[in-house]
Amino acid sequence: MSSYVTHRNEASVSVDQTSSRETITYYRITVKVGTVHWNVLHRYNDFVELHDKLVSNHGVAKELLPPKKVIRNKTPKFVEQRREALDVYLKNVFNYLKLSMPYEFAHFLDMHLYDIFFLLQDLAKTLFLEGDKLLENEKSHKFTPMELHAISERLKMACPPTEKQDQMYDFSHILDYCSQLRALNIEGSYEKLGTSTIVPNELQFDLIPFKSLQELTILGVPMGCIQSVGSLRDTLVSLSVLVASVVSMNEFLLVDILHKDPSSIADTVKWKKLSIVSFASNNIKDMDWAIKLVPKLQHLSLSSNKLSDLCDVSCLHELRVLNLSMNNFQLCESWHSKIGNVVKLDLSQNKVESLQGFSRLYSLESLDLSCNCVTDVEEVQHICKLPVLEYLWLTANPVASTVDYRVKVLEQFNARMEEICLDNERASGKELDTARVLQALRVVKEGKTPSFLQNNNTTHCFNRS
Repeated sequence: MSSYVTHRNEASVSVDQTSSRETITYYRITVKVGTVHWNVLHRYNDFVELHDKLVSNHGVAKELLPPKKVIRNKTPKFVEQRREALDVYLKNVFNYLKLSMPYEFAHFLDMHLYDIFFLLQDLAKTLFLEGDKLLENEKSHKFTPMELHAISERLKMACPPTEKQDQMYDFSHILDYCSQLRALNIEGSYEKLGTSTIVPNELQFDLIPFKSLQELTILGVPMGCIQSVGSLRDTLVSLSVLVASVVSMNEFLLVDILHKDPSSIADTVKWKKLSIVSFASNNIKDMDWAIKLVPKLQHLSLSSNKLSDLCDVSCLHELRVLNLSMNNFQLCESWHSKIGNVVKLDLSQNKVESLQGFSRLYSLESLDLSCNCVTDVEEVQHICKLPVLEYLWLTANPVASTVDYRVKVLEQFNARMEEICLDNERASGKELDTARVLQALRVVKEGKTPSFLQNNNTTHCFNRS
């Protein structure tokens, strides 16, 4: 990102090309500040308007600007002559105003879009005029990586010599707004910004100014951009890191910790209030020990990753909702020893074949296994004794295409069949009657009450007949 204040002597401007749109001639200005450069298009009338302001307010000589020509001002020869004249004009004005760089001239060169200091001037003005209203009305404020980088870099600087006296441009308005903000949304990009050479996802920033932040959503920003999370470990309640190519959750949870050794982790790096976490649509293959740094976690989403095995998260005593949809789970053995008292489990769009691993999840109220590989309706017997299970999804499994699929599933829940919502639909009276007939036929056929219908509330186990 451009930093004119620190690279003033490495800055230049030139009017190097022309272009036409609908009979209007535009002059392309190339602005270079250090290693950063960008282009700006302006009509001759824009130069006239700027020149009038610079003459009135900043002592630029009136005769510097090439004069207007009404007749034959569209000929290629004249356009080229005017380009050369405007190039000389702009260079002279730039050299004259290089130290002060007035607001009008900076805007004419689009410095408010690409330069740290002038971008922050515009942001400060906006927050001075609208900050209180934004804090009151907005559910979440969106900052770009450019803005966050500018804020972070500005915090490292002494007061720039071009700091404006007008209080509405004061940097303190930005810091005051950031310190009060409760919800922040950051959206990254690998595309070059506008006409510049700046790539947002190559800019580093920290989150130190956000003293009261409770909700943070990061979309498409690589974790290498974030240098520090500041005091977020004490305030953050909800975190979403989406489409960020994350391979491990500790890329954010430990983003500013140099030694990422579990034995060296102290209470100071634990996320004290964080209860909702989503790392959906990333490249996570394994859940690592860093999840233990979120002891208050209640909702965890790892949807659309590359998980095939689940680590022990039973230490998360408050975890109630677990979303593992769109991963690579196939075997889910003894999950009762891994996920504790989870109430809602989403395993849709995986490769699960058996329900045996869920047989002792006694706190489970909702189980989504839609779009998996369950083929045998008898697999339901593994979960039919879960005492509070109410919502079950098996749609888009092979088993769902079998004859009387719904009735055969509901039958296995015995007295609780009326309570079960299967594939988002409660059992109809006809389905319940048919299920009871199937139960009676099973009793006659087997000569005894099937094992999954027996009342065995003490052991929660079963013996398949």
